[in-house]
Amino acid sequence: MGSFVKSLADIRQYGGKPTTFYDAEMLTVYWETKKEIIERLLPKPLKPAGRPLVNAFIADYPATNFCPPYREAGLFVLADYNGELGNYCLSMPITSDIGMAMGREVCGLPKKMADVRMQVEGDSISGSIGRQGIDFFSIHAQMGEVFNDPEAEGILEQFYGKDIPLYNIKYSNAVDGNGFDLMPILVTQRLVSDVKVYKAAEASVMFQESPHDPWSELEVVKMLGAVYTVSTNVLEKGKVLEPLHPMEFLPYCYLRWDWWENKLQPETAESSL
Repeated sequence: MGSFVKSLADIRQYGGKPTTFYDAEMLTVYWETKKEIIERLLPKPLKPAGRPLVNAFIADYPATNFCPPYREAGLFVLADYNGELGNYCLSMPITSDIGMAMGREVCGLPKKMADVRMQVEGDSISGSIGRQGIDFFSIHAQMGEVFNDPEAEGILEQFYGKDIPLYNIKYSNAVDGNGFDLMPILVTQRLVSDVKVYKAAEASVMFQESPHDPWSELEVVKMLGAVYTVSTNVLEKGKVLEPLHPMEFLPYCYLRWDWWENKLQPETAESSL
């Protein structure tokens, strides 16, 4: 029988284990945007890398060690922290409430519940992400031996390498609505992958404007291509890098929230109570 209070035996059995995704099927697309866009989106102390690179993925997780199967997507920009390149996450739509809670509360990832679709038919892959009635990101890829850009393979090897770190920021907004209860801290983790299938692909993406999920802000200047993989991925335990200045971070702390405009007139709102 379950309980709201867990025993020490339960905590020892289930707590503290690295998160594992078995036979994860992923399509990751890479493109180059404008340097000034990434400069605007990165909070201190993160800085733009030498090349303004963006990557986004759509994934199907058929089995994990922490919850039932689900789908997920992510949007990242390449960032520099004290000379070490890593992926800074701007958005992570997800179909699992368990995965959303773990990612937000433990890792600091900006996860939101969404409709994530992915379809593989032979060498053709398509996917899309929808929230609040808007399919704000769609992708189509054709697997083969080439990328969109002939220099893509070299660029990916140079800037991404193997198992580059993830940079996220953990914090808690104050209960009175002003500032933070848990001051923002920069944290890092690594995703280690045992890749079983790796295929290059030519890809195209399409954005639809959304006030809640502004992926279209990451303008495509040059499409590099996509990579289709099937792999077992292990998200290793993270560590704290440094505390952040709360007022400097404040404008960047709303990645996890939607913005709504109340279109009701005051008298209409009052009469509906």
